[in-house]
Amino acid sequence: MTDRPEPWEPGSGPVAAGKRHAPATERNRDAIVAVLREELPQSGLMLEVASGSGEHAIHFAAAFPDLDWQPSDPDPVALASIAAWREEAGLSNLRPPVRLDAAAPWPAERADAILCINMVHISPWAATLGLLRGAGACLSPDGLLYLYGPYVREGVETAPSNLAFDASLKARDPRWGLRRVEDVIAAAYAEGLRFDRLVEMPANNLSLLFRRR
Repeated sequence: MTDRPEPWEPGSGPVAAGKRHAPATERNRDAIVAVLREELPQSGLMLEVASGSGEHAIHFAAAFPDLDWQPSDPDPVALASIAAWREEAGLSNLRPPVRLDAAAPWPAERADAILCINMVHISPWAATLGLLRGAGACLSPDGLLYLYGPYVREGVETAPSNLAFDASLKARDPRWGLRRVEDVIAAAYAEGLRFDRLVEMPANNLSLLFRRR
């Protein structure tokens, strides 16, 4: 079963106002950290695109205290949630969230790595193209672009649960849906990014890793 988008739940704790909880983050965050430990630099600025509730940003900033983390999202509700989680966590290496729409011009000027988790399939293709364009422009030489989520691959059977998930996404918005890995790789190459490797992840998800050429 893939990590399906679920309605956010109200947060809890001393800074509950504005906090949202996305259950999928607890299921995938440690598996993602295991991949990132092999790939992230020793220091630098990590930009997370489409940070959602902000729970991944908190977990990653705690797991990599020597890295500077910049969460972002286009949704005001998400930005409020990220800010609330950040205030509660009190992590010195986690910056205040910024508004960033992947498909629009980016406020960020430089990043040593860019992460985007569970956005590509829950957004129009234009958002993915904007993400790749922004990564190609902002990443340092050989900087990492890390994508996580469910995909389809040529010559590889798609899990029935992912096929059902794809149908449900397209029913909600015909512009959404699982993308072909090959299409993402081709679009990334056009923006100055080379495909580095693919990592099989739990729950029929994949990690796709790119480097700026």
